[in-house]
Amino acid sequence: MNRKELTDKYNAVRQQTEAICRPLETEDYVIQSIDDVSPPKWHLGHTTWFFEQVILEEFLSGYKRYHPEFYFVFNSYYESFGERVLRSRRGTLSRPLVRQVYDYRREIDRRMLELFESVEEPQLGELARLTTLGINHEQQHQELLVTDIKHILADNPLRPVYLESEDSVSTANVPDVGWVPFEGGLHEFGAAAPPFAYDNESPRHQAWVGGFRMADRPVTCGEYLEFIEGGGYKNSLLWLSDGWDTVQSLRWTAPLYWEQADDTWLINTLTGFRAVRPEEPVCHVSFYEAAAYAGWAGKRLPTEFEWELAVRFGAGKRLKGNFLESGRFHPAALDAEPPDNSRLRQVFGDVWEWTNSAYLPYPGYLREQGALGEYNGKFMSNQMVLRGGSCATPQSHIRDTYRNFFQCDKRWQFTGIRMACDV
Repeated sequence: MNRKELTDKYNAVRQQTEAICRPLETEDYVIQSIDDVSPPKWHLGHTTWFFEQVILEEFLSGYKRYHPEFYFVFNSYYESFGERVLRSRRGTLSRPLVRQVYDYRREIDRRMLELFESVEEPQLGELARLTTLGINHEQQHQELLVTDIKHILADNPLRPVYLESEDSVSTANVPDVGWVPFEGGLHEFGAAAPPFAYDNESPRHQAWVGGFRMADRPVTCGEYLEFIEGGGYKNSLLWLSDGWDTVQSLRWTAPLYWEQADDTWLINTLTGFRAVRPEEPVCHVSFYEAAAYAGWAGKRLPTEFEWELAVRFGAGKRLKGNFLESGRFHPAALDAEPPDNSRLRQVFGDVWEWTNSAYLPYPGYLREQGALGEYNGKFMSNQMVLRGGSCATPQSHIRDTYRNFFQCDKRWQFTGIRMACDV
């Protein structure tokens, strides 16, 4: 990227983050409803700290920190950068004030833009590489902002609404699921040479995949309701051992944000509390729930290699879908068109799709050197891979090799289900 492209992309992402926070009241910025959720104020500061720590400290000799304690407050998990506030304690800090965090953003933005203009040409390439990483890092936090804001507001008994406008309603019935076949064989997986990819997407390597079939769309709320009404949350035989323990201890009876009132299932969304719509993709389910549902339906979850192969050959060339930019902040119902058994639908956006693959390094994987090696590599344990992005993912942030990952019990993200089966 040249200097203008770098400046434009940096400004666009920084402005998008603040646009997500615009509907919030000051009091909303400080809340941490569960340990997984970070206060919006912290996201605003942490993404700014990242540019200051990783770029300004690196490129500006004798750089003077904006505030000496912000390095302690806004560090996330980087041991290389020193001590930090415990994740579970982020919501206990009333200071810095929200306006002070925005002042921090303004000042770091000013210094970054000055650096784009002043850096010497031999250093521009490395500056562009690290800034691109910082931009993608902030896009990840844009998705986290949406999901964290949703949890913060949903946890409030007053049921505050993030957006007053109601999302569109589909009146058409979603067609029966179709099954797209894929031949097995030896294939290449992972990032080749895109403009940007995380280190966990590399190196590109070969792996054997047997023949399989993939559902042409995600599981809907209506289909998941059949699982609930069929006793899915009461049948221990459907669940992994840890999953059944979780169901029992947390008393799960439905996806997160679902509530039952008499004979009606309701859902809390960012646009209000309303009835569950059977035609929409089910979301906010854990890996345990996704695996239990797939087993109940006589199918299974795809591996991440099956998912990547299926998308490569069955989703067309256009990366389109319901992303953050749509402003819906909720999965959209599929258009009522019959399946043709040759094309996958809704593979990007709407809901992250759980795979049956543990989050592990690819053969030949090498962590990035230095502190940035902590970005992905050290989390390759006790987590499962998700693919495809969600309605809270920026469209320019996703690709078919992107590997998201969470622990099996997490469900505050927009996580859903797509099934697979053997030929």
